[in-house]
Amino acid sequence: MTTTTVDETALNAFVLRAVDHLGAGYLGVMVSLGARLGLYRALAEAGPLTSQQLADRTDCAERYVRDWASSQAAAGYVAYDAEAGTFALTPEQALVLADEDSPVYLPPAWNTPAAMWSDEARALHAFRTGEGIAWGDHDPRLAHGTAAFYRNGYRASLVSQWLPALDGVVAALERGIAVADVGVGHGHTTVLMAQAFPNSRFHGFDTHAPSIAEARRNAREGGVDDRAVFEQVSAKDYAAAGFGLICFFDALHDMGDPVGVLRHAAAALTPDGTVLLVEPNAADRLEDNLHIVGQTYYAASSMICTAHSIADGGELVLGAQAGPARLTEVLNQAGFSRVRVVAETPFNLILEAKR
Repeated sequence: MTTTTVDETALNAFVLRAVDHLGAGYLGVMVSLGARLGLYRALAEAGPLTSQQLADRTDCAERYVRDWASSQAAAGYVAYDAEAGTFALTPEQALVLADEDSPVYLPPAWNTPAAMWSDEARALHAFRTGEGIAWGDHDPRLAHGTAAFYRNGYRASLVSQWLPALDGVVAALERGIAVADVGVGHGHTTVLMAQAFPNSRFHGFDTHAPSIAEARRNAREGGVDDRAVFEQVSAKDYAAAGFGLICFFDALHDMGDPVGVLRHAAAALTPDGTVLLVEPNAADRLEDNLHIVGQTYYAASSMICTAHSIADGGELVLGAQAGPARLTEVLNQAGFSRVRVVAETPFNLILEAKR
C-alpha cells in the first residue's frame, strides 16, 4: 500500500464544502414546508413577527415554527432581530420565497430533488444496466417541480424578449399562424403565447398523459382553451399541419432522436416558418461549465434527461448540457441551415432555426 500525505487545510476546506451541500439538502425540505404552510407569505405580508405571531397567523404549532424560523435565519433565508426576537423577509428574500408570480420564485422547484431521491433505486438500476427511465416512471413530483422551476422564467421572458428576438415571428403571431409546442409539459408556455396572441392557434404535444391533463387545466384557467389544444402524441408523430412556429422548451435534449424530431419539425413548418429552441444554458466545453448551474444541470441530466432519452430510444443522447455548437450541429443535420443564438439567461439558451 502507498501512503498519501493529507493536506489538513485542504481536507477541512472540502469537509466544510461538503457539509454546506448537505445543509442545502436539509434546507430544501424547510423551504418547501415554508411555502406550503404559508410561512413565507405571512412574513412578507405582516413584517417582523415572533415565532408565536407567525404560528398564529398560519395556524401552525409554535414549537415547530420556532425551529423552522431558526433554521431559516441560520441559512440567511430570513432576517432575525435578536433584540426583538422577530423574524422578517427582506424584499429580495420575498421575491425568491414568497411571491409566487416572481420570475425568481423557487420553493416548488424543490420537488425535483425530492423526486430524484425517491427514484434512487431506479437510478441505481439504470446506472448498472444502461437502461433508461421514462419521464412517466419518475416520482410525480418531478413533473410538478420542473414545470414550477421554469414557469415564471418563461412568464418573464418568453413574450417580452424571446419571441421579439426572432425574425418576423411576432408580426406573424399577431396576424395569426398555427404554433406547435413540442414536449409541452404542463402547457405554461402555450398558455402564455395564446394569451398574448389571440389571432393564432396553438397546439401542444407531449407523450406524458398526466402533463397533458395539467396543460388542459391550465389552458382553461388561463381562458385560452378555445385556441390552445393539447394532444398526447410523440414528437415525431404529430400531424404536419403547416406550422408557422414550432417551439421546444427545455425538451429536445430529453428526446431519444433529436435529429429525427427536428426533421419532423422541418417537414411540419411552412416555407418561411421558424423553430424556437430553448435549452439549458451551457458552454461547449465541460471545463467552462464547472459552476453551480452546471453542477445542477449535470446532476439532473444523469437522473432525468439522459435517462429519458435512453428510454426513448437513445439514438443520440444530448443530455442537459449540450452547448450551442452541438445544438447547432443537430439542427444543421435536420435540415436547418440558418441557426443563431438570439438570447440567453443564466438558465437557458434561446436559438432560432430556419431551413
